[in-house]
Amino acid sequence: MTKRYLVVYAKNKGSNFSGHAPDVPGCVSAGDTLEEMNAMMREALEFHFEGMLEDGATIPEPTTMNVDLKGEDFDEVEYFIAQQLEVTVPAHKQTSESVRAA
Repeated sequence: MTKRYLVVYAKNKGSNFSGHAPDVPGCVSAGDTLEEMNAMMREALEFHFEGMLEDGATIPEPTTMNVDLKGEDFDEVEYFIAQQLEVTVPAHKQTSESVRAA
């Protein structure tokens, strides 16, 4: 299944892009170009989701629709890009224990 998560990319002054998804704390990535950033962020989210499932955690739903930026957010950043990124979300894997409990 796929879902669309809001991702925020920052073009860092004199450096590359960094990115995060506000609905998925702790999942970040970086890339040299916007195209690479999209691919790296998608990969980071999908990998993060797999790890969450392995740990028994619930994958967060995409709920954030916009971000509020303040002047100080631009101290080290040339500009920001916010966009919806379509990501493959893995289905919950049933273990033998969860099947027995059902």
